[in-house]
Amino acid sequence: MSRTSPFADLPPCGGDARQGRGGCLPQRHDLSEQDLQRVETVTRPTTDFSKAEQFEAMSGGATTTIAPIDEKVFQQFSANLPFEDEQNFKLGKALFEKLWVSAPSSTQASDGLGPLYNARACESCHLRDGRGRPPEAGDATSTVFRLARPPHDEAERRMVADHEVLNLPDPAYGAQLQDSAVPGLAAEGRLKVSYTEEQVTLSRGETVSLRKPEYAVADLGYGRMDPTTTLSPRVTPPMIGLGLVEMIHEADILAQADPEDRDGDGISGRAALVRDRDSGKIALGRFGWKAQNPTIRQQAADAFAIDIGISTPAANRSHGDCTKAQNACLSLPTGVQARLGPVEAPDPVLGLVTFYSANLAVPARRKAGFPQTLQGKQLFYEAGCPACHLPKYVTRRDAPHKELAFQLIWPYSDFLLHDMGEGLADGQQVGVASGREWRTPPLWGLGLTKTVSGHTFLLHDGRARNFTEAILWHGGEAEMARSAFVAMSRDDRLALLSFLESL
Repeated sequence: MSRTSPFADLPPCGGDARQGRGGCLPQRHDLSEQDLQRVETVTRPTTDFSKAEQFEAMSGGATTTIAPIDEKVFQQFSANLPFEDEQNFKLGKALFEKLWVSAPSSTQASDGLGPLYNARACESCHLRDGRGRPPEAGDATSTVFRLARPPHDEAERRMVADHEVLNLPDPAYGAQLQDSAVPGLAAEGRLKVSYTEEQVTLSRGETVSLRKPEYAVADLGYGRMDPTTTLSPRVTPPMIGLGLVEMIHEADILAQADPEDRDGDGISGRAALVRDRDSGKIALGRFGWKAQNPTIRQQAADAFAIDIGISTPAANRSHGDCTKAQNACLSLPTGVQARLGPVEAPDPVLGLVTFYSANLAVPARRKAGFPQTLQGKQLFYEAGCPACHLPKYVTRRDAPHKELAFQLIWPYSDFLLHDMGEGLADGQQVGVASGREWRTPPLWGLGLTKTVSGHTFLLHDGRARNFTEAILWHGGEAEMARSAFVAMSRDDRLALLSFLESL
């Protein structure tokens, strides 16, 4: 396959192009010139912090849910979803919550689990479609260890460079550590985490304690790992707004990329280029902690295959993440049934789960116009946070589902890869993302983490116990924003935290 990126040869300035932070980029062809001007005006960063912006409380545009704020608020469908599509949403929800069982089973519609797995249902990790938590009291259901090693030879290096693979799995344990197995088979191991406390001094002598994690694997069931294999813990992110993210035009994300830091602001976000397995083409990665997947469908298919061990038309891996070194795993029966086709979850299972995931609504903002929220918003801007946490976009007018089309949305992310410093580095390359780079996570729904998920753990591995700790772990390209937060007065920090709480 070609190694050429569709974004490698950007057009010269002028003509059918516009200026981005890192150079000239393609125009949006889904908009008329008049609409393009409207979009550029409405998405321009505000300079007026005396009142809430127009439509600011509607984080997901017309899709925004105004359902009661309770533990189920992330489980609502898009407010403008046509009535005839509600059935597919509910069917997708049922499949998302479905518990799979090992094969062979009398419940043939549900067998095929594993043989090695992390969870029996999507809902097990994405409880109430909310944020996962780090391992505690022996429960690691919503945290996984991603495993990868560097290329060992030129052929493997070329596979990564050509986007044929994101990275190389551990020879014995595969791409992810599975801590559960079907009866009669040994699990791969257990996640272990321990913390040491480190003190950080803020302005006027106030101190905050950060917990620094150390990770290990206990009870390895299949021998030693490759000595070069890296462990990357990942908690499950919230599910809201995914369909809107998929409908952000590529040009609007690429306009924020500045890999060479041409504007000299210290922020050099990079686009994650990955292989879209459905089309075979190089595409813009948007989903996952390192933006490793270009579409919700591909993200869901990988979760079915790796997390649960269920094959789908988009990832035909009926033995899940079993490796050639795990003969006992590969010898076990699968849930494939000839009458239903070559995979354990044939169409329309993946399509319905994808539809459900794409239409989980973002809740409306709270207190967007309150004085302390507006003060915190101004401090957020002055600290430089929007350089990565870009507030707003207008989705594609030509979106295939009309409820997601031409919506003003407020995700607070540029969806690019950024070097976040050594403190947050996992040392694991994923596609073009280095061991220090992470995709900017969207902030919408952030203040509802406690309500929905029952905790306030943040960041890719849940090490931060609150907003303050999450900000203080920022480094690398975010060091200047972190320093601005450290230098704030206590009242200003509280105002900024109030703004984050309102999202």
